[in-house]
Amino acid sequence: MPSSRPIGRLRDIVDNCERIERHIAGMDFDAYSRDDKTRDAVERCLQRISEAAYKLGSYLDALYPEARWKATRGVGNPLRHQYDSISDREIWDGVLQTLPGIHQAALAEIARLQAMPDQVGPLDDPSS
Repeated sequence: MPSSRPIGRLRDIVDNCERIERHIAGMDFDAYSRDDKTRDAVERCLQRISEAAYKLGSYLDALYPEARWKATRGVGNPLRHQYDSISDREIWDGVLQTLPGIHQAALAEIARLQAMPDQVGPLDDPSS
């Protein structure tokens, strides 16, 4: 597990998944695609999720194969470097199809790590 603060990284993932859920609540694709602020907010949250997943490394791939960790780790680069070639539809579909599994896997991994206190890093105080 590459990160020295896995629970903190996982909490960042959970927090940003929940932010995206709030940002798009009640929206369909057409409403999303017309709302610049929501699109910008969703993309920023995706960048944070991607970076946190990248810092966690690939150990979650085997533990939670139903979640698309590799794709989640990889989405940050296109958002930063190929932003002009990613369509709103790709972002929308990715959010709806991928984030629920990532969110649930991150919650499950937090619970698993908290049950194993020797796995909690110095900056991962479960009470914070």
